[in-house]
This record gives sequence, C-alpha cells and structure tokens, in this order.
Amino acid sequence: MRTFGFLLSRRWILFALAVALLAAGAWWLGQWQFDRLEDRRADNEVVRANENQPPAPVSDVLRPGTPVREQDEWRVVSATGEYAVEDTIIVRYRTREGIAGVDVVVPLVTESGASLLVDRGWLRTENAGTADPDDVPEPPAGEVTVTGYVRADGSGDSTVVTERSTRAVSSERIGEALGREVYGGFVELQSESPEPATALEPVELPELDDGPHFFYGLQWWFFGVLAIFGFGYLAYDERRRGPRGERPRRTTRAPRETTPSR
Repeated sequence: MRTFGFLLSRRWILFALAVALLAAGAWWLGQWQFDRLEDRRADNEVVRANENQPPAPVSDVLRPGTPVREQDEWRVVSATGEYAVEDTIIVRYRTREGIAGVDVVVPLVTESGASLLVDRGWLRTENAGTADPDDVPEPPAGEVTVTGYVRADGSGDSTVVTERSTRAVSSERIGEALGREVYGGFVELQSESPEPATALEPVELPELDDGPHFFYGLQWWFFGVLAIFGFGYLAYDERRRGPRGERPRRTTRAPRETTPSR
C-alpha cells in the first residue's frame, strides 16, 4: 500500500511551498478587504454624524494652514465673504457617469483675510476634461454667504497646480500658487446666498453602504481554501494511483474481425 512519503520529494515540497504562498496571499488580500470594510463603516459613521448637523462657522472647524481633522470630514460649515473670481482653479478630469467634466474651485475671501476654497460644483466639458477658468459661469458678485461640506486635502503629484488648474484639491498647493492665506482643506458647496445666475451641478454625496469589500474578502478566502483543497486532492490521487507519468496507459482493444458467412 502506498504511503504519503512522496510528499518529501523535491517536486512536492516545491509544490507545497507554492500552494502555501498562494493561500497566504489570498488570506492577506481577504483580510485587507475586511479591513477596508471596517474603515468604510467608520467613515460612514462620521458622515452620518456630521452631514445633518446645523452649519457651524468656518472658523470653529477650520484653521489656516491646519489639516482637516478626521472627525470633521463632511461637517457643514458656513462662511461669508467675496469670491476672488480671478483666482478660479479648475479641477480636471472629473468624469460623471462617463461624461467629461471639471470641478470649479473659487477662493472666498472672508472677513479675517483668510480665503476659504469653495468647490462650487461640476461643469460638463469636452472630452479633454479641461476648461478655461475665464469661461466658467461666474459666482454671485459682492458679499456671499455659503454653506458647504468640509473635505480634506488631496495628496501626491495630482495636487500640483499649473496654469490655474489641478487634478486634486490641496489648500497648501493652491494657497502657494495663488499667494493667499487659505483655510486648511476645502468645502464642497451646499448653498449660496444670493444664488448665482447660472448654477453648477451640485456635489455628489458619498454612498453610505458597505460597498463590495465583504464579498471580495470572501472570494479571496475561498481561493485560498480552494488551493489547499486542490493540493490535498492531488496528493490523495497520487497516493492511490501513483505519479501521473508512471501510470499504465489504458489500451483499447481492436474490434474483432468477423468472417462473412456464405
């Protein structure tokens, strides 16, 4: 009777190591998805806690040169000032449902002298996803009171500001490019008073669901279990029937010739 001693051969040891690495990788990727699920649920709780609160004065939540606190993301704040239209910044490549567009960010100069970066909304553009800042609909002139959702700055190379445009909003980068003192973070517009002659498309609020992370995590764990099961089945099959290359081939018998009767 065959034993499992063949598992100590070089071929099976290498095979076992490959399966172990595959299973460990699948387990890690599954756990990573479940960790993302927990992070998403925590973020959703912050959004739910903040988005329905009454607007707070911007100075109570944001500070010039200070990053947005995690618990303040999506907090609704209000500010009064005048838009610096000449310093409009275009945020490129903001596609919505397959349609090219941009976001329009305009500094609101408050009474303190610091500017609040206001993402006034989305504007449909040509396929290039760019727009001339001078061609976008103008905000209300004179003193304006705005309310908006607090958002944290972007990071990385996408925040570089060139020719009054960027790919992600960073108050630090925009403040340096414009030579202005700005509040940390920015706000996505909820309302303006007075209202503009031509309004932009409003911000899209985040979906407060669990996303696909739970099922992705299960899929990765299933792949890991499948790899281990496959290894066990192949080991059992070789123990029972021997190595595949050494198994006797099945032969088919030629059909028997019959002599026709006279």
